[in-house]
Amino acid sequence: MVPNRKSQKRVRLQNIDRLMLVWLYRVFPSIVDAVVVVKPETVIRWHRRGFQAYWHWKSRRRGGRPRINREIRDLIRRINRENPLWGAPRIHGELLMLGTEVAESTVGRYMLRIGRPPSQGWKTFLRTQAAGIASIDLFVVRTISFNSCTARHSPASKSLTRSLPQIWHRR
Repeated sequence: MVPNRKSQKRVRLQNIDRLMLVWLYRVFPSIVDAVVVVKPETVIRWHRRGFQAYWHWKSRRRGGRPRINREIRDLIRRINRENPLWGAPRIHGELLMLGTEVAESTVGRYMLRIGRPPSQGWKTFLRTQAAGIASIDLFVVRTISFNSCTARHSPASKSLTRSLPQIWHRR
């Protein structure tokens, strides 16, 4: 490297030169001001590329269980599309009858995620079931002989006093 010297042809750097410049930049960030062979943006770009290459290498596949064939994945999805009520155990059984050996968990992994309507929330549940919830009010009255009588309020009746004689129960 020759700082501050003009040359006729472009300097060709090897990967080791780039690595050294990136290392120098990491240790002494002010080296960018002293080096004129390359632009500061170039050193930063090399640094980013090195960082990207490292994480690409770090996150590579390291073996494990091999993927299943594309035909089997397509077959699982086709069966699932044609029979939307079938779950993974049923499709797994059908595949076994066809002679395709694949785990049930694998079938579940490759099944289509069918968008189902969301289940109702508490607010909707309480609004729709309010009549049934209010109809189970119980009134317990102790008699003189310490027996208990239970009065049930029915939403069909207009008032509790009118329905009391009809619905008294002894325990």
